[in-house]
Amino acid sequence: MTQKTPEKWLKIEITAPAELTDALTNFLEEAGAQGVFSESLLPPGNDHPEPGDMEVVQAFFTSGAGNEKRISAVHRYLARLEEIFPEAGTPTLVTEIISDPDWGQQWKKYFKPVRVCKNIVVKPTWERYTPSSRDIVVEIDPGMAFGTGQHASTRMCMEAIENTILKDRSVEKWKVLDVGCGTGILGITAAKMGAQDVICVDNDPKATEIAAENAVINGVDQCLRIVHDDAAHIREPRNLIIANLTSKLLMKLRTSLIKILMPDGYLIISGIVEQDIPAMERHFIKKPLHCVERLAEKEWVCYVLKKNQSDGKS
Repeated sequence: MTQKTPEKWLKIEITAPAELTDALTNFLEEAGAQGVFSESLLPPGNDHPEPGDMEVVQAFFTSGAGNEKRISAVHRYLARLEEIFPEAGTPTLVTEIISDPDWGQQWKKYFKPVRVCKNIVVKPTWERYTPSSRDIVVEIDPGMAFGTGQHASTRMCMEAIENTILKDRSVEKWKVLDVGCGTGILGITAAKMGAQDVICVDNDPKATEIAAENAVINGVDQCLRIVHDDAAHIREPRNLIIANLTSKLLMKLRTSLIKILMPDGYLIISGIVEQDIPAMERHFIKKPLHCVERLAEKEWVCYVLKKNQSDGKS
């Protein structure tokens, strides 16, 4: 029997001021990291320490010929952050090549049960949690996919899903599309909120595999369809579309998403950082869409948009 060669990974570890962590995490995810984790550095000499001002961000990339190019891109981004936030302090960067990191153990260190909004609690499959009578519990085993409810953009999407489905009682059947589904957390949330027809689409085969497993764990696999494809290829009309992506991807998919969004349907977009707000609002808050809710957390923004009944053109 041939022994499998251990897969090599590039580990990038950045120690930086806590206020830069979200920007770093977003950049590393956009750069293709298969996992990004962060934790606070605790100040020494205290029996009951509070989180310090510095955090360590670890990102894991598939190792290969592009390692040097990727590391150079991170160096350039750190230099830009120093120019923008000169008072924050200088981040430090360490890299190494490792074999088969234990992803399950990595996630377990950082992923704990969290209440993301009024009724929804996200918990990892390996943690215990006793829900109240009104709690909707979403169980997630993230593997190497993005989406645990720990990130501001994901939390805001979940709150937006809750608000939208609970407020609009005129919808008889929610037909949902979760774009770039990752772990499937947003599509699963919609199903647990009562949506009967949910499509979760991602172009990463590992993500769709993990999303399918999480659908079974949550008992919603009968109303979820997991699709390994580009979101632009989805043709079925939807009355709720959730897209937690980067601003660049949202702009690219705008026409496709509006085309399949039904009149009076809702489009939830997130993953938007402050500097991209003007461009995003120019392109999205115009006919046939109008804004019904705006959520913000730190430098992240989420919009709930609604398609006008009388104007179906983009």
